[in-house]
Amino acid sequence: MKLSIGGSVHDPDDPVGRLLFNVLAMIAEFESDLIRMRTREGMKVAKAKGRLRGKQPKLKPAQEAHLVELWRAGQHTSAELAELFPSLSTVYLAVGRAGGPAPALPPPMSS
Repeated sequence: MKLSIGGSVHDPDDPVGRLLFNVLAMIAEFESDLIRMRTREGMKVAKAKGRLRGKQPKLKPAQEAHLVELWRAGQHTSAELAELFPSLSTVYLAVGRAGGPAPALPPPMSS
């Protein structure tokens, strides 16, 4: 691999070419750090102004309360609730926010 800048060709195997490649890598890393720093500063400003709220919940409070009520009743499996509500992870998050897992269903009757 060779780099051509302004008509001169630089090979990374010779000392000048190696120096040039290292300088370019340092500049790229510096730019990346600047972008990261500006992003963090912008997020701090947005958070201070109340504009950075994060991801919006998928369920309204009443829907989440209904989901937790169904879960705690123990008549539905988490897979069945996931069919009624957006996803299985939504079911687990809602139950977790409400205070943990519901009591386990009774074991099946054996004959």
